[in-house]
Amino acid sequence: MIKHVVLFKFKANATAAQRQAAIEGLHPLPQYVPEIRGWIVGEDVLHSERSYDIALLADFADLAALQRYQVHPKHQAAAKAIVAISEKVAVVDYEIG
Repeated sequence: MIKHVVLFKFKANATAAQRQAAIEGLHPLPQYVPEIRGWIVGEDVLHSERSYDIALLADFADLAALQRYQVHPKHQAAAKAIVAISEKVAVVDYEIG
């Protein structure tokens, strides 16, 4: 199994409406992308200087499934929206099991 972890830090000038729309664009992806086996989107509650604003945790059966997800049109649209308002994006993909 592949764990896909993505952290987003929003730009200071990203509006509340832009942030909310970007987050809402992530939530329905499991309905459209059959490769997704697990999906959690969470917003930071601490708001420390080191904090990122959003964490996305996803599970995929294997690397091929993750790669199909990466090019899926629904993922591409959601990623484009959230990356546009992000100053930093950090990603870690690792295999377990």
